[in-house]
Amino acid sequence: MAQMMKIELQAQIESSPDRLFDIYKNKSNLLLKICPHRVQTIKVLEGDGKTVDSVRLWTYVLGGPVIAKDKIDAIDEKNHSITFKLIGGEVTKYFKSFKAAIQLTANPDMNLVKWSLEFEKANEEVPTPYSHLDFLVSMSKEVDAYLLKA
Repeated sequence: MAQMMKIELQAQIESSPDRLFDIYKNKSNLLLKICPHRVQTIKVLEGDGKTVDSVRLWTYVLGGPVIAKDKIDAIDEKNHSITFKLIGGEVTKYFKSFKAAIQLTANPDMNLVKWSLEFEKANEEVPTPYSHLDFLVSMSKEVDAYLLKA
């Protein structure tokens, strides 16, 4: 029987966590400009796309084009974290539940971005989504590089 699992990956960033958080919370459409080879479309289906319960439809490239519908599940301004729940699209064919969370932290010696995936596989043959985690961290590093130039 499948069970809830969690995987995490963090990386150092040079930008301020405030600035990276602002992109993911308020300016996600900039991802189309920053990472056009990763993110092809983002459409807001419900809400404003920036607040809890907003629903968005994404097309992103992970090997090939992937369509995903997410719902913003939680936003913690103080801790610079956002949790997204996938509620439709291709990923939901392989997972009974799938949540992604980003958290940005400032430390005296370095700033960090951490992505966490919490999921339940539809069956034991479904691979652990390490490629999704790598995709999210790589995208954050590209956003970081963009902000350093801006």
